[in-house]
Amino acid sequence: MQRALLIITLLAFGALSSVAMWQHGYWGLWAPTFESFGAAQVMTDLVIALTLFMVWMWHDAKASGRNVWPWVIFTLVTGSFGPLLYLLTRPAAPSTGRSGL
Repeated sequence: MQRALLIITLLAFGALSSVAMWQHGYWGLWAPTFESFGAAQVMTDLVIALTLFMVWMWHDAKASGRNVWPWVIFTLVTGSFGPLLYLLTRPAAPSTGRSGL
């Protein structure tokens, strides 16, 4: 995965998150989750996706000798910022023709 794409994604998502926090506040981001089944489905999908990523991150960190706990906690607190920053700080793997993901 290219670093530039990760950085662009992180900056764009950070800008969107900043505007949302400014307009609605932290708890205002959670409120819609409890207002409809559609919003609950989207939140459930996010939880499943982040859980799958944390399982992958656990194995990847173990294989590379990194401490996974700060990244797991950061993911649980900030959502997708944890995985994005984990990928940005991940040491470059030797070129084997595979992406590692």
